[in-house]
Amino acid sequence: MIDLTKNLATMNRRTKSSVIRELLKLTNRPEIISFAGGLPNPGAFPTEHMADIALKVIKENAREAFQYGSTEGLPVLKDQIVKMLKEDEGIDAGHQNILIVTASQQGLDLVGRTFVDPSDPIIVELPSYIGGLQVFGSYGARMIGVHADDDGMRMDELEKKLEILRNEEEHYKFIYLVPDFQNPSGVTMSLERRQKLVDLSREFNVLLIEDSPYRQIRFEGKAPPMLYKLDKENNVISLFTFSKTLVPGFRLGFVVAHESIIKKFTVLKQSIDLCTSPMNQLFAAEFMKQGLFKEHLPKIVNMYRAKKDLMISALERYMPAGEGISWTKPEGGLFLWLRLPEYMSADAMFKDAISKNVAYVVGSAFHCDGSGQNTARLNFSYSSDEQIEEGIRRLASVVKDNLKKR
Repeated sequence: MIDLTKNLATMNRRTKSSVIRELLKLTNRPEIISFAGGLPNPGAFPTEHMADIALKVIKENAREAFQYGSTEGLPVLKDQIVKMLKEDEGIDAGHQNILIVTASQQGLDLVGRTFVDPSDPIIVELPSYIGGLQVFGSYGARMIGVHADDDGMRMDELEKKLEILRNEEEHYKFIYLVPDFQNPSGVTMSLERRQKLVDLSREFNVLLIEDSPYRQIRFEGKAPPMLYKLDKENNVISLFTFSKTLVPGFRLGFVVAHESIIKKFTVLKQSIDLCTSPMNQLFAAEFMKQGLFKEHLPKIVNMYRAKKDLMISALERYMPAGEGISWTKPEGGLFLWLRLPEYMSADAMFKDAISKNVAYVVGSAFHCDGSGQNTARLNFSYSSDEQIEEGIRRLASVVKDNLKKR
């Protein structure tokens, strides 16, 4: 066989395998309790309702369900999204502001294809969603990290870095962030910082990419407005997915942005996959039209709130106290963030964890600069209650053993 390496496109050579995907290969053994994935709980899937809806759609609308659809997305689903955005977020959007995509990961890819040339600087959070880092890296972006704390991305550090880029006449493109229940940290950006971020976007003429897969999974507290809602300059592109709130197997999401951006994304999407599955769009639209989505969300929220509380309770009981170990207490989402003492490495500890049949994602994978080696992401949505209890007990045992090695 010929040497494929010399024939690979530059983008393919740049694209790295996801650390999480590689970790999941190691953690696929049944005896391992894994907090490594970001999977919704199968018990949250509305299987009975979907069985009825599938039958209804195929009986009444098989021709459209089984046929190619428009690249922009089906109007019947856009109608429901427009209604949801208005009722839930106070956002006035029309069909021209919405593009149906094959989950929000395709939205990220469209952002990269549209805006990134090799070596372009873009700004990301430290830590940041690994799927975004992977996509932007594949297009050759030079990622500049800005530290985040419990209130989200630090605006003082962001402003300094934007000033440096502008003074150097660097062609910076956008700021990418997950403002609500961030993946991986679970933190939510404060209203004050959101407003400052929108102001900086205007001042420095830079787009904001608002990735919002978890916003509807809020356990407590009041949701601050979306960046899209706060922005008055059409500088925000918001990405949504039904993967966490409905079913990931649909691979269904949508982008909300100014009409001019949606048009550019649509042309690119047409060259990628022609259209998102019309059948899945019809399923989701009917689910929403019947009011089932609004009924379904509280069930998910209650399930994941209980699992989050259980994991935090187990961490409080099993983790050694007074050793510089802490964790976030998210108000929603699927993840929390474990911080170890600075001298400890979650990367080095991972093999010990696997030997005790428990797994997590190393925090360094979420840092574009390779930092964060004393951190780890824990998922609480997928595991059973018994697995959460036992898995945290095992993980705490690993942490205690590594504390002794100092």
